[in-house]
Amino acid sequence: MMMKVARYYGAGDIRIEEMPVPEPGPGEAVVRVRSSGICGSDVMHWYREGRGPVVLGHEIAGEIAAVGEGVTGCKVGDRVSASHHVPCNTCRYCRNGHHTVCDTLRKTNFYPGGFAEYLLLPRINVDRGIYLLPEGMTFDEATFIEPLACVYRGQRIAGTAMGKSVLVIGSGISGLLHLQLARALGASLAVSSDVNEFRLKTARQFGADEVIRAGDDLPRVFRERNGGRAADVVILTAGAEKAIAQAFQSVDRGGTVLFFAPAGKGVSVPLPVNELFWRNEITLTSSYAANYEEHMISMELIRQGRVNVRDMITHRLPLAETAKGFGLVETAGESLKVIITP
Repeated sequence: MMMKVARYYGAGDIRIEEMPVPEPGPGEAVVRVRSSGICGSDVMHWYREGRGPVVLGHEIAGEIAAVGEGVTGCKVGDRVSASHHVPCNTCRYCRNGHHTVCDTLRKTNFYPGGFAEYLLLPRINVDRGIYLLPEGMTFDEATFIEPLACVYRGQRIAGTAMGKSVLVIGSGISGLLHLQLARALGASLAVSSDVNEFRLKTARQFGADEVIRAGDDLPRVFRERNGGRAADVVILTAGAEKAIAQAFQSVDRGGTVLFFAPAGKGVSVPLPVNELFWRNEITLTSSYAANYEEHMISMELIRQGRVNVRDMITHRLPLAETAKGFGLVETAGESLKVIITP
């Protein structure tokens, strides 16, 4: 039996091809993909350079189509989402709570990728990376489980909590998820910044207390909105050098800057050690991916409606139009979440 896939060869080169539907071995499962979200990392061509041809896509939801011998955690017909990367849970990194820097996590993946009609979950992914969808959650909504889990992990590490002020630099999908989660966690002030007027308008619709054009004097304007104080938590979902510099200027004493998005290839910025750190106890931190518990928390936040993901979907396209979807995400015009429906 053959299936269609959207195979990435490089920037602007995505081809619809055919390949055999994978068959599950012992402990494995096959998912019929119903919805697959396009992530910003899918269009970071410098990051993908040299890796193609490859079938991308990791924000998936669908139905279990077949299971191999010995599988007990799911059955044919179950509605699921799944992790493409899973940790070993036993190495020194996992034991210390750093599951997402585990060597196993960085080597695991499902096959061939989410922009396909079917995909195979290896034994380790079936064991520790399947999430049974709650009743009423759509496949489209379930594609947000993985990105929101990453956002939750970032804010947990950054210490977002009741009464803290939060500045989110960048108002794309990640920025809007960060904005909504900050509000859900009780932030006293949640402010969004971007250079794109459509995204600033959208940030207001998703609950931003204030929006600030990134071209304005961001640190000064934020302080004006926050009673003269800088931000307790600054979240970088943009990797431009100017955005990073503004983050350093916008964080309060004792505050935290979270590097959530990668910068461009080869980007480095000067670190104002005396002005930023000395006597100010500022923390610079980062986060990557998410563990099983964070995925489960993310799914519950979506189920409860505490984070509105449904209204973030602006485009649903068939597999044949995957290249168009990549273009929409890359140009960042009036699009938010683009979902492929194989």
